[in-house]
Amino acid sequence: MAMRRTWLDRAIAWVSPARGFDRARRRAALAVLERTYEGASVGRRTEGWRIASTGANAEVAPALSRLRDRSRDLVRNNAYAAKATQALVSNIVGTGIVPRARAKSKRLAEAADRLWARFVAEADVEGLTDLYGLQALIVRTIVESGECLVRIRERYASDGLAVPVQVEVLEPDFLDTAKAGEMASGGFILSGVEFDQIGRRVAYWLFPTHPGESSFRRGALASQRVPARSVLHLFERQRPGQVRGVPWVSSTVLKLRDLDEYDDAELVAKKIAACFAAFVTGDLDGEPIGKDVSESADGHRVESFEPGMVAYLAAGRDVKFATPQTAPGYADYMRVQLHAVAAGMGLTYELLTGDLSQVNYSSIRAGLLEFRRRIEALQWQMLVPGLCRPLWRRFVETAQAAGSLAAGEVEAEWTAPRFEAVDPLKDVQADLFAVRAGFMSLKEAIARAGYDPAGVLAEIAETNALLDQLGLVLDSDPRRATRTGQAKDASVTGEDAPSPAN
Repeated sequence: MAMRRTWLDRAIAWVSPARGFDRARRRAALAVLERTYEGASVGRRTEGWRIASTGANAEVAPALSRLRDRSRDLVRNNAYAAKATQALVSNIVGTGIVPRARAKSKRLAEAADRLWARFVAEADVEGLTDLYGLQALIVRTIVESGECLVRIRERYASDGLAVPVQVEVLEPDFLDTAKAGEMASGGFILSGVEFDQIGRRVAYWLFPTHPGESSFRRGALASQRVPARSVLHLFERQRPGQVRGVPWVSSTVLKLRDLDEYDDAELVAKKIAACFAAFVTGDLDGEPIGKDVSESADGHRVESFEPGMVAYLAAGRDVKFATPQTAPGYADYMRVQLHAVAAGMGLTYELLTGDLSQVNYSSIRAGLLEFRRRIEALQWQMLVPGLCRPLWRRFVETAQAAGSLAAGEVEAEWTAPRFEAVDPLKDVQADLFAVRAGFMSLKEAIARAGYDPAGVLAEIAETNALLDQLGLVLDSDPRRATRTGQAKDASVTGEDAPSPAN
């Protein structure tokens, strides 16, 4: 837009073109400065908005301990925080993220799968669950505390384990945050994590016991250096260079707390309102008919009210009934606030509250699709690279070193638990069409359903062999029957095709 020139501008330019040009240039620069982001403006609307240009670690470090404690308190005492944590754990891990061994030698891959099954059962240091139960515990700790430490413990061959290695899950409190500073080697320590000169994690400084426990062990508060090879540090990174993770409830801590207090205030108001029924202040002649409410029948002071009570007062002429005051809009306010809580936790409102009164098939499916994208991102960007793959490599290395597994390169293909379908029939039909069109392999379709393709196909082959041995043909057998249940021509199958079983 051309800048409008005033008569004074034209007059100055006529007397001194150089001064006129300089004046126009400066006015144009001022106009550019006025065209800025509203979010960066300073005024009445932004008064009291405190901001800082701190780095990720300077921002997290002073607040982490308090955020973690408040998050745990909310999960213990707030129903919505507890439900959000449970929903995230159930969807991210479910029954476990399962590997399938891949190697050039089929026999080696099968041996690795069998050995992994034994390792899964023996992985827990405490012996209370298996590896997939530990996965759920790890994710719960990440959600509640912001991060989780997984320590890989090497064992002796005499311990009788299939693979002499186990897994120990530690809360982030074990990290000695007081350890910080430059090191003589050129590296540095930040919040208990030691880095080398080029920024790689080389060690963690861990307490031998939880600093919040009542422990009398000698040296319990002296941290020890543990090589990074034996520690997996899992958290959701939100900023480059971030060393520690923050609880996932951080953005909704105050809102959840306020909702608790608001709900309690409503409950107390309802209780108080229910206690008042009638106040008798006098008879028809104006004479007091009762004693003061502050005294009971035996002369003791009354300092509480009961539902439906009738209070006799010392003065007055009539009977007045109390009108309890109710706060309108309670349900609407709670619904709006819980939508904000769900958004802050990365959930849908329906998963957070269980309220399905305002959804239909299309809306809940659309919401679940977005939620599942987030879950898949967490699975494949945090859990699989941060936990599953390093643990698999350590398992293979240890097993081969111990002679439990033959030498050779063995990789793993990981399968996350399947999501339950909103409409199972439509989802199965979609997978069927994708396999028939060549957009998806049968193995991939089976894996997406949460099953092991090799195991499923082997079971199908075994079942088909048994049916053939017994001379039975089911209309669900695509070798013998069409999709409509009609028997196929023997020339198609190359065998005598008996009639489908009734």
